[in-house]
Amino acid sequence: MGPEKETMLIDIFHDTACPWCRIGKKHLFDALKQWQGEAVDIRWHAFLPDDTIPPAGIPFRTFMKARKGIDPEELHRLFDYTRQRGEVAGVKLDFEKMSLAVNTKLSHRLIALAPENSKVAVVEAIYKAYFEDGLNIGDIETLVALGSQAAGMDATQLRSQLNGDAALDQVMLDTTFARQIDITSVPFFIFNNKVSVNGSQSVDVFCQVLNQAALLEVS
Repeated sequence: MGPEKETMLIDIFHDTACPWCRIGKKHLFDALKQWQGEAVDIRWHAFLPDDTIPPAGIPFRTFMKARKGIDPEELHRLFDYTRQRGEVAGVKLDFEKMSLAVNTKLSHRLIALAPENSKVAVVEAIYKAYFEDGLNIGDIETLVALGSQAAGMDATQLRSQLNGDAALDQVMLDTTFARQIDITSVPFFIFNNKVSVNGSQSVDVFCQVLNQAALLEVS
């Protein structure tokens, strides 16, 4: 018998309130649907772009104008462009429903606490809640409902964990590690600790990277 087939490891650094992270995730997973190689193991890593946002959030447009330093018309064009890119990728980004810029620390903790086989579903549920439904993903009750619905997590236990500090260390370590290895923006993908991809690249690019990472395994 030959050696067992390897598993490709994909590390994804992302933020749950980053529209380009949702687009990049969709492109990667579309590429994986075409992938004929070995099994894939995905590890999700938190990246907190702004941990100073209060738990109650900040009015979204006020926050974006301050962050981007642009007038309302330019901001509208930016939203429209991003929304169109989402449509092309097959994901919905409804900027009209996004009323709050949120602190995403709690949502990353939910992902960390979710069972391994449910993490993808939880990530997608959080993205949908924020980008399609306009929900506050910095709110504990919102996250408890998402964890329960998407992953069957026990609501009472999850509420207690999020009210405490469960998985907080992991989220902060992820963010610190990302900056230590010079990740300054997300999404950022690392394949088998060898090949990295920055940004929401096309499906074709992800297909090429998957093949490249597989070739490096045997070189």
